[in-house]
Amino acid sequence: MATYQYRCAGCGPFDVIRPIGRALAEEPCGSCAGPARRVFTAPLLARTSTHLARALHAQEASAHEPRVVTDVPAARRRPTPAVNPRQAGLPKP
Repeated sequence: MATYQYRCAGCGPFDVIRPIGRALAEEPCGSCAGPARRVFTAPLLARTSTHLARALHAQEASAHEPRVVTDVPAARRRPTPAVNPRQAGLPKP
């Protein structure tokens, strides 16, 4: 669906949502029912963020090629500190 902008001579601009390529040269105004001519505007070109594009690509790929998990991934662990009885009394972070 695309948003097309029209301008009524009496009421001003308004938007109409139609399928792409189905816009009419004139559209009746929603307020006064008079003819409104189509206004040609720049297309809305938005770039998808990197994180969203990566997530959409992963979602699309998983529909056709799901990854099979055979084991539980290793948890991230902090290195265990060396055991020293003198450090037992120190405050812990």
